Amino acid sequence: MTPDAGALVDGARAGDRGAVARLISLVESGGDVATEAVARLYPLTGNAYTVGITGAPGSGKSTITDRLITCIRRDGAEVGVLAVDPTSPFTGGAILGDRVRMQDHATDEGVFIRSMATRGHLGGLALATPQALRVLDAAGKPWLIVETVGVGQVEVEIAGAADTTVVVVNPGWGDGVQAAKAGLLEIADVLVVNKADRVGVDETVRDLVQMLELGGDRPWSPPVIETVATESRGIRDLYDAIVRHRAFLESDGRLDAKRAARVRDEIRSILEARLTAQVDQLCAGEGFDELVARVVARSLDPYAAVEKIVAG
Repeated sequence: MTPDAGALVDGARAGDRGAVARLISLVESGGDVATEAVARLYPLTGNAYTVGITGAPGSGKSTITDRLITCIRRDGAEVGVLAVDPTSPFTGGAILGDRVRMQDHATDEGVFIRSMATRGHLGGLALATPQALRVLDAAGKPWLIVETVGVGQVEVEIAGAADTTVVVVNPGWGDGVQAAKAGLLEIADVLVVNKADRVGVDETVRDLVQMLELGGDRPWSPPVIETVATESRGIRDLYDAIVRHRAFLESDGRLDAKRAARVRDEIRSILEARLTAQVDQLCAGEGFDELVARVVARSLDPYAAVEKIVAG
């Protein structure tokens, strides 16, 4: 049965967790009903603040996210979490199961946690992530957290989807990957050295601070926070740093400008996807095969073949 987009949106606004879950599944799947749902959701959004958490695999992102949820809830605010996982090669679904890791919050009505699959998207973020965030925004969650796949130390796509980007590293990250470090430092609004009870934490903090100084003057200087997430040490400091960055962005219109740039990029991505689909349609069928055969036979050059396709 085709879902009723209007009924699902109304249910999500009313706090129906089932409706929220179905809406996220809907926008993940795409299609006309998903497009209708996004159209209904969009006027209801723009109120939530999004925090992106990224970093190398095994750095402790999920534990930090779990403890950050607790911190936000203690302040009385609700929170929505998207944990973007690798795609299962068998089912197409998320395989890490962050909801299992964060089961302490499973019975909290003020927390909604959802794993999403990257569906092979190389940047680590599912293409539907912006729409899923809008579902949680429209459902009244004032804080949103996106924890991304640790696909490598140069994962930077989260910076485009978040208001504040938190980059997590561990002691002994090493000096042999300066280029990768620079890539992460460019997107970091807050740097976290997790597992700070291990040997090498002082050297790692010093290394990060020095690299930030070498990067020149920036309107916002990313703080370096030491945490031991498994013991909740430093998590309040992290939350306070996020709040300070939010205040900085809101103080002079930077947040609005950042979100406008995000919308511009999203429209471009949607347009590129549509055009790619059109190209796929044009490059199929007997007519296209005939053009390929003519180019192979040297009776037509590739540019002339494209002109014939465009001309219809």
